[in-house]
Amino acid sequence: MQRTHRTLAALALLLAATATLGGCGREGSPPVKGPQPDRLPVYQVRSDFTLPDSATWNRAKKRGRLVVGAKEDQPYMGEKDPASGRYSGFDIEIAKMMAASLGFDPARVEFRTIASANRETALQNGQIDYYVGTYTINDNRKKLVGFAGPYYQAGQSLLVRTDEDDIGGPQDLAGKRVCSAAGSTPYQRIEKDYPKAELVAYDTYSVCVDNLLTFQVDAVTTDDTILMGYAAKVPDELKVVGKPFSKEPYGIGVPRGDDALRFALDDAVAAHQKNGDWKKAYDATLGLSGVPAPPPPAIDRYPAS
Repeated sequence: MQRTHRTLAALALLLAATATLGGCGREGSPPVKGPQPDRLPVYQVRSDFTLPDSATWNRAKKRGRLVVGAKEDQPYMGEKDPASGRYSGFDIEIAKMMAASLGFDPARVEFRTIASANRETALQNGQIDYYVGTYTINDNRKKLVGFAGPYYQAGQSLLVRTDEDDIGGPQDLAGKRVCSAAGSTPYQRIEKDYPKAELVAYDTYSVCVDNLLTFQVDAVTTDDTILMGYAAKVPDELKVVGKPFSKEPYGIGVPRGDDALRFALDDAVAAHQKNGDWKKAYDATLGLSGVPAPPPPAIDRYPAS
């Protein structure tokens, strides 16, 4: 079969896998489907919880549900089934365990897909109560929003086609077409540190991966967690190369100034790490990519804003 046909077939498989969740691969190989609902942890909901000093929590309590921003195109992290509308992945589980600690049954969480470039605006305008979606904590963002956590330490890496031998790391990107999400930290890092790369930006990483499979770009760059998921979907066509070349501490974004909510979420992250929920959630989601759970990072309880 010609390479082009194989690639288009792989693209169809990727899209089909994204649309169909459940199942797992044979032992020792990454599965091509997402988390199974019956293997996900169940989180104990705190019935006695109150947070009167948080305007965000009070609004959510009044409406009877939490509204959480998320990604929908990141396998094993934040992925939406287009048929059922159900979200799944490690970030989704983090959002659910946070909800339980805030006194909300995870069934009372409404997820909304928010693109990377719109996260701060969505939090500032009250469109969402908090955001869990591979959201790197950095000083510039702290000027706009608050962060609980971090709950995971990722690193920027590169995804290429399996027959690509010329790209082994960011030092090889000169003259190469490199795709990432508009407004994302990975895009900004390539733009700043590797200016000879030809950057291409889209709202979602899934479009970048589609372009990689159809030979329109040479590499996709973002956090290794996201790339591991895509590579696990079609391991014969895609691979992650080189070592991570950044540190990306993932935080839970909250409205800036709502320190009561931020500190409550810090406490919740610590509690779920201690009681084993964090590890169970990882194993049932991102762990399906074949990478064992790393130690969770230390929580950064920075002073009130």
